[in-house]
Amino acid sequence: MIKLDAKIPEGRIQDKWNNYKFNMKLVGPANKRKYEIIIVGSGLAGASAAASLGELGYNVKVITFHDSPRRAHSIAAQGGINAAKNYQNDGDSVYRLFYDTIKGGDFRAREANVYRLAEVSNNIIDQCVAQGVPFAREYGGLLDNRSFGGALVSRTFYAKGQTGQQLLLGAYSAMNRQIALGKVKVFNRREMLDLVVVDGAAKGVICRNLLTGEIEKYSAHAVILATGGYANVFFLSTNAMNCNATAIWRAHKKGAAFANPCYTQIHPTCLPVHGENQSKLTLMSESLRNDGRIWVSKIKGDMRDPNDIPEEERDYYLERKYPTYGNLAPRDISSRAAKEAFDDGRGAKGQEAVYLDFKDAINRLGENVIRERYGNLFEMYETITGENPYKTPMKIYPAPHYTMGGLWVDYNLMSTIPGLFVAGEANFSDHGANRLGASALMQGLADGYFVLPYTIGNYLAGDKPTYVKTDHEEFNKAAKEIEDMTNKLLSIKGKRTVDDIHKQLGRLMWNKVGMARNEKGLKEVINEIKELREEFWKNVNVVGDAKDVNQCLERAGRVADFLELGELMAVDALHRNESCGGHFREEYQTEEGEAKRDDENFAYVAAWEYKSVGDWELNKEPLVYENIQLATRSYK
Repeated sequence: MIKLDAKIPEGRIQDKWNNYKFNMKLVGPANKRKYEIIIVGSGLAGASAAASLGELGYNVKVITFHDSPRRAHSIAAQGGINAAKNYQNDGDSVYRLFYDTIKGGDFRAREANVYRLAEVSNNIIDQCVAQGVPFAREYGGLLDNRSFGGALVSRTFYAKGQTGQQLLLGAYSAMNRQIALGKVKVFNRREMLDLVVVDGAAKGVICRNLLTGEIEKYSAHAVILATGGYANVFFLSTNAMNCNATAIWRAHKKGAAFANPCYTQIHPTCLPVHGENQSKLTLMSESLRNDGRIWVSKIKGDMRDPNDIPEEERDYYLERKYPTYGNLAPRDISSRAAKEAFDDGRGAKGQEAVYLDFKDAINRLGENVIRERYGNLFEMYETITGENPYKTPMKIYPAPHYTMGGLWVDYNLMSTIPGLFVAGEANFSDHGANRLGASALMQGLADGYFVLPYTIGNYLAGDKPTYVKTDHEEFNKAAKEIEDMTNKLLSIKGKRTVDDIHKQLGRLMWNKVGMARNEKGLKEVINEIKELREEFWKNVNVVGDAKDVNQCLERAGRVADFLELGELMAVDALHRNESCGGHFREEYQTEEGEAKRDDENFAYVAAWEYKSVGDWELNKEPLVYENIQLATRSYK
């Protein structure tokens, strides 16, 4: 049994972070040069942490499987980044951002972490502006804002439809400064395959050089995982094809508890699936819901062109069901509403799709304004579909997108393995059972720029971890295990491709652990995943050689991990007999079809401890709400 100590500071919630910073242990400037830190991942969380820690004087090694750190998947977050600046004078505040985030996560997130996130949000914007991030500005010169789902205020800062890319370029340029100064070293085209734990503490990682196939060992006083989420367990998702769970999953198998794995987010604004051979799904930014109106025909089986359907025969179902929030209802609610419309036989031209219509916004504001706000998104849509969204409504449908679950971390962002820190989407800490739009970029940069520089220092000064060289027996043991696994994968010589098995897993996950789950389906899928995992290890065919570029081998290792993680996701979903946020159990819903929480029995973080493949022990961290009142979430 793992002891879960969140290490939340004393005092009022408004004072906790300041109290922490005042009472933390400090590393002297000269001593910082003595410490080595490994960061795995080069997205917003990883790059900002590397820049900040290098600036402080630490020696940082950044490991990325990309050819350039700036190709990290953070660039795909198009819509914006939240902060409580209240430039609009529309009633925003740090407390309101905190409350919206807790409520948006359906009261399943830790209060102290979420308040700190809201508290440092304004600093993020100031830092990024200073780095030259080209945020949109209004006529008076202030940074412009737009709205996102789950909020009644405009707090989302944006750079057209490429906010993630611009923020990553800012963090990347800051990291490059430290590379030039010799404080940060980047190891490109390396994939972390194991965590090295010595005497109970994280001391380094084992990687595969993706160009040569060599197994490489890296040691440090502390390790930070900033490797993103695991939505590609569904095969088809909005994530880049190389996004995977291997780093956090291998750390989990070394002793890091995995929290709330069933909390996955289905994004309501994606392009529909268009073919069996499709390899990923395309996200259309949630920012489109500011000006686009979502609807379906009121008539079942209506095959007319959308422009031929008169206004009185259209069902603007989000505006009808949630009049206060309308098209900006949170992602989990909006996604289920779209599925409900399709299941009712009212999908766009019979397809798994609904309409996102900009006709009213164009008539009200003019096409030029819409083009200025969303031009690149409209171009992307037309390139993929061949349809002009200025003239005809877009077709959209929900798809797997973000994962709120991840490795369990305390207030310091440290996992249950001392010295192993987890940042951004790879940890579970801030978003509960549903992430509000435009909060992923906020969390990644908050963790990297403003949290880890303090908490890493507190760990180094307090625990004074020793440095273990890469010739230590634990490094050699971990490297040997990776080589054995590689040889095993290459030796099977079965008849099924890696992608074929991954697709089968994805269908199982989407059908039974997707937008809606039930006890019968979850029990079935647990057995089906076990059987598929046995099939993988008996009948997969991994071609090529270990000592060369081998993308088939890369994918095989990732799918092997997904086949274990997928089972845990189903186990977690089965044990949680309630509906909350993105976890919708069909047995637990109100008469209106909304999620029905059970706060008496399930107001806790489910932190799973790995025992062996297919065997986990549940640990619980109670969620205590002292600053907000638990309430049924309503957006009507």
